[in-house]
Amino acid sequence: MQLTSELIIQLGFWLTWLIVPIVYELIPTIYGLLRLALAKQKSIKEVKRLVPISLIIPTYNADKTLYQCIESINKSSYPAKLIRIIVADNQSTDDTFKEFHRAQLAFPSLRVQWINAHRGKANALNAAIYNINDPYIINIDSDGILQKHALLNMVKMFENNPNIDALTGTILTQYQQIVKTRKFWLRLLQKNEYFEYVQAFLAGRTVEAVNNQLFTMSGAFSGFRRVKLLQTRLYDTKTVGEDIDMTFQIRYELKGRVDLCTKAVFYVEPIPSLDALYMQRQRWQRGEINAVSKFMQDNMKLTAVFKNFVVRRLLIDHTVLFLRMIWLFAFIVLVPFGYSIDLIMLSFIFLYFLYIGIAILNFVSAYIYLRSFSSDRIFYLKNCWIIFTLPFFFMVISFIQMVGLVNTMTQPAQWRVKNYHEELNTIKQIVSRDLKEVTKKDEE
Repeated sequence: MQLTSELIIQLGFWLTWLIVPIVYELIPTIYGLLRLALAKQKSIKEVKRLVPISLIIPTYNADKTLYQCIESINKSSYPAKLIRIIVADNQSTDDTFKEFHRAQLAFPSLRVQWINAHRGKANALNAAIYNINDPYIINIDSDGILQKHALLNMVKMFENNPNIDALTGTILTQYQQIVKTRKFWLRLLQKNEYFEYVQAFLAGRTVEAVNNQLFTMSGAFSGFRRVKLLQTRLYDTKTVGEDIDMTFQIRYELKGRVDLCTKAVFYVEPIPSLDALYMQRQRWQRGEINAVSKFMQDNMKLTAVFKNFVVRRLLIDHTVLFLRMIWLFAFIVLVPFGYSIDLIMLSFIFLYFLYIGIAILNFVSAYIYLRSFSSDRIFYLKNCWIIFTLPFFFMVISFIQMVGLVNTMTQPAQWRVKNYHEELNTIKQIVSRDLKEVTKKDEE
């Protein structure tokens, strides 16, 4: 009898421990891989005539990167005479204007224009949109560079698919800069970020885009039909997730289609520090919550989990997020409940290899899509060992997201958030203050 009850306890432990990652992560990954394997990769058809396009580059203190960004546009295979560039500056205090002027002189075939805007990326984008008459509007960040055929591939996809209203490009980090990073731990962090981007765009988002279920366009590189963009309320200046907000406007308010162009690649700079990653992911988390609460309030019922992909996404991003954190610290409470340390450690090892399996499946999917980008494919394959560090990287990301959730509920929205050193100092101050209060009461 005792053996039976112990077996039931052990089985219950394993099922509870494994069912969530299997249901919400392994099964969707297998489904996505099968779907991508069975689907034929369509080549982007040629178009009879290329049309004028406008590129918006919002800037704020971008003197270190703006010139290289404009240079990548000049090297593009899209005809320079059909490109208009608007640098929309939101009150830079460095030499951004000097770099703009240097690019004007260096690339006379490009039409490069400067406009001043109010503080904030959304304000800069909106100011530029009002000055554009071309059929397609493309936004790119100033701290990245375009792959040579990115603009051409994006415009071709628009021209061949009149039902597409907005496109997001594929975002990858510049692996050349990762190789140059001297600090081992920072280089390791950047390689994990590179793998995350590759797998997110070329495995995850590729599947999402099939049924118009792309959760968000990338703010770093997105394109729009001007006609559709002008039907929106433009970019929301009161949120830190203006790209997510715009995605939801087009899909839910205008019933439009948002898609992904896998062959339009924009290379952003690798994350410069853990602090930067900490602040970035908190902003993304806050932007996601703001957009969902704004557009999906009346549709966020658990019963709609099979009908509404946003509900499923939130379950994975938030509900499962808390479960991951609970599992991480579970050993603290499980041992007093009679579970052996050996069993708990075995469970952690099993979970680790489960996530390794998921990473391998995503690796294969992304590798297939990188066939058009040989140098990235070589770097990706050469660093395939990063698969074994990804579970730890995603655990760190999960922790940051959890902190972001808490901060969203307790702090007003703002672009600048505390980095993890500042958060630690705040926690120390609170604990110190509380201890003093307790000590004072004991003395009384």
